[in-house]
Amino acid sequence: MQRLLAFLVCLGLALPATAQNADAPIQQVLQTHGELIAKASRRTIQTAIDGLTASGLPAAQNVLQRWQDKEMWQDEETGLFVFATEIDRDTIHIFDVADGADLGEVPDDTYKQLKPNSGVRGLIAAGLVRFQLTDPDPAVRLTALNAIARDPDETHLPALRDVQAAEADQDLVAQMTRLERLLTVEFGSDEAEKVQAISYFDGDLGVDARAVLNPLVATRIEVSEAIPIGPEVVRPVTPGDDTLSKEDAYDLLVRADLAPPLIPQSEVREALIRNIDAGMVAGVQVVTLDTDQARNAAFATLVSEGLAEPAATAQDIDTALAAYQFFEVFAGPSPTVARAAQEVLTGIETSVALNQTADLALDAISLASIYFLAAIGLAITFGVMGVINMAHGEFIMMGAYTGYVVQLFVPDHTLSILLAIPLAFMVTFAAGVAMERLVIRWLYHRPLETLLATFGVSIALQQLAKNIFGTQARPLTAPGWLDGSMVINDIVSISYIRIAILILALIFLALFLFVMNRTRLGLEVRAVTQNPRMAASMGINPDRINMLTFGFGSGIAGIAGVAIGLYAKVTSEMGSDYIVQSFMTVVVGGVGNIWGTLLGAAMVGSMQKGIEFLNPSNTLAAQTYMILFIILFIQFRPKGIIALKGRAAEA
Repeated sequence: MQRLLAFLVCLGLALPATAQNADAPIQQVLQTHGELIAKASRRTIQTAIDGLTASGLPAAQNVLQRWQDKEMWQDEETGLFVFATEIDRDTIHIFDVADGADLGEVPDDTYKQLKPNSGVRGLIAAGLVRFQLTDPDPAVRLTALNAIARDPDETHLPALRDVQAAEADQDLVAQMTRLERLLTVEFGSDEAEKVQAISYFDGDLGVDARAVLNPLVATRIEVSEAIPIGPEVVRPVTPGDDTLSKEDAYDLLVRADLAPPLIPQSEVREALIRNIDAGMVAGVQVVTLDTDQARNAAFATLVSEGLAEPAATAQDIDTALAAYQFFEVFAGPSPTVARAAQEVLTGIETSVALNQTADLALDAISLASIYFLAAIGLAITFGVMGVINMAHGEFIMMGAYTGYVVQLFVPDHTLSILLAIPLAFMVTFAAGVAMERLVIRWLYHRPLETLLATFGVSIALQQLAKNIFGTQARPLTAPGWLDGSMVINDIVSISYIRIAILILALIFLALFLFVMNRTRLGLEVRAVTQNPRMAASMGINPDRINMLTFGFGSGIAGIAGVAIGLYAKVTSEMGSDYIVQSFMTVVVGGVGNIWGTLLGAAMVGSMQKGIEFLNPSNTLAAQTYMILFIILFIQFRPKGIIALKGRAAEA
């Protein structure tokens, strides 16, 4: 009985659990190309792959995928194909290629695993792309296009062309057309076709387009007695310029057998060693030959005495270089294609330069809005009241920490920012009023004492912030709808946070103008600023107005802190990063004039971005140059861009 059971078990392993469907359509397609598949090579397998992709069978894509993954086997007795996974060294688990039906476990003696090489797998991958590009789901088709763009291959070009006309999604059509043009430029075989594809990218700012076009305009330097006439010649080259040094030019002559090779220093040393006699060579002590110049002079003496072969002199090199013409030629096989690519790249470089200028202008406007927002409060306390408030940066810091504290209690980032803005204004307004009452009011018209007192207050506020919040940066998280950037093209973009700060700066400009020109407080502030005694005689309390004005300026600094904290680090020293720029903005623009502050912010921001663009590796140097320029600017225009006139200036 035990022998019978063992026999039945062996019989069960030898026979499939379910009969294989040999008449399935996908199996018939595989049988049609069975010999090519079994002996796959890159030269012959394309017919079999085309047969599978053209069959229209749902199982064809799975067959290609499993074949590429080396999971397809062939029964050498019947010629039928199956999917299989190895159980052990002698047993495999097989599945029907038509429907994936489990055919059981069988010995692998009569089965051969199909192991396509890398070339065949590349062709199979191209066949799979056809299925992905025709998938009903647009997301799958988009994924296929992105995969082709990341790792393009010449086999992808016909696949793209086959499905391009049938694509209905216009966004995918645009991406597919662009990708097809890129592949045509890179892998196309027809010269006219490549030139037409190159013209598609005229003015294109995509990095991928430049990456494809740049290799087409690669050049090499050649030499001959006369520069030939032909489209492959780019331009003549003069030895000794930036393109070709004299040494490289002479090496080119040597490689072309047009000049004798230079004697290397190693041979010079060997010649000198051969002629050493009693510590002397060519009448010179050996110990003095410690430089190339000294060794060359001694070698020249040996040559004159006939003891060494002569080497080319500088005059010989110049004579040899003057006897030949050096010129650049296109390295590619088609000068026509290279000329077309060069023309398009010239236009692209112009577009890139213009867009880089636009991007730099956007960066400058963005930075100017930040400086204006940081300086608008100082424009009130310093520009209007004449108080040198060195603690202005700490009011910005207080506003940022207020936003951080609000987010600790209100997890919704949008709501927390909306709450933080008025709360920051109230906190810093109260701090400004307290500072004015306790310190500033006693120091009006005493600028040096005011500077020293407010500097001491700034140090105290920084230390207080360190004691409360620690020295590590605290997060002030922007709402999700401010994440990312508004991308205009591959070069020009601006973050949504910067846009929000720009809008906030414009809002506070309008608010400042409204308060100063349309409210009683603004009227009283202007009156007290110009003539406090006359204002007092008209019933205005100068002390109250000074207190409210200083508090108002401090409150705006607090709101600026919330805005700045959304993208900058919130630390106890963050105010120090903006106090210098704030003073420069107010002074350059013109003390006491809000429009001057706006222009000053634009000037400081543009100047800093411009210097950083010219010297991107050293931002500290950019700030140094900017400060030096502003010092020079103030020498010629001490009252700023917009100087006050009349009574306001006299006050």
